[in-house]
Amino acid sequence: MALYLMLVFLALASALLAGYSMAGGRSRNWLHMVAFVAVMASAVYVIIDIEFPRLGLVRVDAFDQALVELRATMD
Repeated sequence: MALYLMLVFLALASALLAGYSMAGGRSRNWLHMVAFVAVMASAVYVIIDIEFPRLGLVRVDAFDQALVELRATMD
């Protein structure tokens, strides 16, 4: 739970700092805003994906199978 709260706080603090720095300008650069959103979303996704290694893109099924085979050789 603490990990999710820290991720939410990081995203909000980063958005606050980015918005504060862009507030002084005359126009907004859409490329920077889209890049910021993409980087923050991908960072949060990767961190959550590493937290649950059996559900997302990071898979440990092969490692689990190696442990099962190792255990079978110990008997």
